[in-house]
Amino acid sequence: MTDPRITQLAENLINNAIGLKAGENILIETTDTPDEVSTELVKAVEKAGGNAFVRNSCSRVRRQVIKSASEEQMKIAAELSLAEMKKMQAYIAIRGADNAMENCDISDEKMLLYRTMTQETLDYRVNKTKWCVLRWPNPSMAQGAKMSTEAFEDFYFKACLADYPRMNAAAKHLMDLMNRTDKVRLVAKDTDLTFSIKDIPAVPCCGNMNIPDGEVYTAPVKNSINGVIHYNTPTLYEGKQFSGIRLEFKDGKIVGAACETGDNKSLNAIFDTDEGARYVGEFAIGINPYVMEPMCDILFDEKIAGSIHFTPGKCYEDAYNGNHSAIHWDLVLIMRPEYGGGEIWFDDKLIRKDGLFVVDELKCLNPDQLRV
Repeated sequence: MTDPRITQLAENLINNAIGLKAGENILIETTDTPDEVSTELVKAVEKAGGNAFVRNSCSRVRRQVIKSASEEQMKIAAELSLAEMKKMQAYIAIRGADNAMENCDISDEKMLLYRTMTQETLDYRVNKTKWCVLRWPNPSMAQGAKMSTEAFEDFYFKACLADYPRMNAAAKHLMDLMNRTDKVRLVAKDTDLTFSIKDIPAVPCCGNMNIPDGEVYTAPVKNSINGVIHYNTPTLYEGKQFSGIRLEFKDGKIVGAACETGDNKSLNAIFDTDEGARYVGEFAIGINPYVMEPMCDILFDEKIAGSIHFTPGKCYEDAYNGNHSAIHWDLVLIMRPEYGGGEIWFDDKLIRKDGLFVVDELKCLNPDQLRV
């Protein structure tokens, strides 16, 4: 018997996160997930009157394909993928990732080629379709979260099925304030960073695009960033793990990059992907009240209550700052006291301290106000 939470999640994804309409085509891509996930999504698409196209894959097979493929093979695959995506009005990806380190032994040069070849399809999907990306709970993710598999599954569904209408209503206060703000300052341990967000729209994410959801994002004015940020959350990028990443900015550009654990050469290779990789495409504030601890999975970690993420690489079209890149790497700084604390200042006014909003109009976003 199918877990009713899977059915509820599938219907929420199709009807709310995507808002699929009758006659629309949707591509559903799953990796390392049980058949029930795809089955329930197809059922939900059918109820909505849409047309489901499904591609189930395995991360071990994907790794071998990337590792073995020639440049010409990748080019053909990219052309086919783009042609397929152009037939779609919507897209859902559910990624289980039995082994989050699956790609760690693929060379930096091959991964750069892969990112470059797949960029056009990614751009089309992000900018031209209704899309949602999420993980799927498994023992590997439970280990990352330091939980039993059963406890992690309970946490997963609680976080993914949060009260998004309540969150969205509260997030509009933060969106309005960000839209009125020019100067932002972030202060934390080994972090003092200033930048402008003037005239770049703020976008609330409360139940769409990524599940679990819970952030409000914008982008810094491209050349306005100065100072240092020291991220305190471990991160994976294409199967390689880094922690303690420290970035130094001058006039918007990353002029220094190092990490406490991980390969500094590989780290800088990511930032050397292209010119835009050393500039920032997103600044966001995490607000999901059920996601409190990092688990080295960015779709969860970027939503952590009391966190920010500051993202080297490509900007979104709806918060456009002119930066283009083949990368978009969400790096997370948690500002709650147990992680060293921190402050967010908007136009010289303190708006969040040690992970809690201190401005009256924003206190509705604190975890105790958003939990059901």
